[in-house]
Amino acid sequence: MKDVWGGGGLRVALATVALGLLLAAAGCGGGSESSKVAEEAGCEDVSAPEPKDVTLPAPKQTVKPGEKLTATVKTSCGTFEIALDTKTAPKTTNSFAYLAREGFYDGLDFNRIVPGLIVQGGDPAGDGTGDAGYKIAEPPPADTKYSKGVVAMAREFEEPSGQSGSQFFVVTSIEAGYPPEYALVGEVSKNYAVVKRISELIGPKNEEPKIPVLIEEVTIEKG
Repeated sequence: MKDVWGGGGLRVALATVALGLLLAAAGCGGGSESSKVAEEAGCEDVSAPEPKDVTLPAPKQTVKPGEKLTATVKTSCGTFEIALDTKTAPKTTNSFAYLAREGFYDGLDFNRIVPGLIVQGGDPAGDGTGDAGYKIAEPPPADTKYSKGVVAMAREFEEPSGQSGSQFFVVTSIEAGYPPEYALVGEVSKNYAVVKRISELIGPKNEEPKIPVLIEEVTIEKG
């Protein structure tokens, strides 16, 4: 399971049967309760995405270190922007931009909310186990701090420092307190309020949003 740790430790994996029931229930959509929650939160009332099995080849390096790139993340709860840290993490930002341009993130969701810590998405399986079919490694600097608005890649607990696939998280605490082992993507540069809106959708189940939050589209712009 792709995860980040700190404080409460590793996320406990949901049983397959329980996950199936959850997806079936969420997939119905349009219920009066979910519609009410979505309306109150300022989000669209959407259905949970179906799990996908995706395998992509690792990308060629096209991002130039230090070039200015912005990722625009359109979600069912609004749109926010990420200034990609191409200087510190050229390989990781190259992979993130590649996945965005391939449409990999479109139609996935933010499937995990750790209250007061992070929101996490980009998993095609929908249960914390999926990725794009390849891995890259780019350990962050030793002095890296995961502060509010920082975007980084999730990793398996046993994986090497800086290894990542497709899952990413946005820090919602003042300081997450994570060790410098999660590859950097960048920092939210516009409309952090949307991330905050998502982070407040804390459901009754362990770290799962009370309503589905879709990633409708991720686009990359230069300059």
